[in-house]
Amino acid sequence: MITALLLLLAAPGDELPACNKKEAEMGIQQAMNQCAYRDYMIADRELNAQWRLTRAEMQRRDAEWTSGYDDGRPGYFETLLEAQRAWLAYRDAQCRSEAYDFRGGSMEPLIDATCKAALTRARTEELRQLAETYG
Repeated sequence: MITALLLLLAAPGDELPACNKKEAEMGIQQAMNQCAYRDYMIADRELNAQWRLTRAEMQRRDAEWTSGYDDGRPGYFETLLEAQRAWLAYRDAQCRSEAYDFRGGSMEPLIDATCKAALTRARTEELRQLAETYG
């Protein structure tokens, strides 16, 4: 349900890549790769939708916090943005590392996309919890 709602938030005309589940279930590598990439793209859309919500909450907190006091440290949003940039670098390097066991082979994209989907879904949940904490 939430996934379907978040997918509606995607930009108009933003189509997901094809996925032939029947061929993927039969073990056809190209179909498996395509379906794994599609799954990652869905997870990425969910992350981006949650990012917009969490960003807005952190900006709201900044407006509330800085109305009268400045301790010289970065605000909620600036800290969140720094963490997100570091997380993106981590995700890409971690998944590339996992996929290197299959470097140059037909399974490399499958492992990379599967890893990215899993880490992206975990990060989406972290962002959701962050926005809800003290919100």
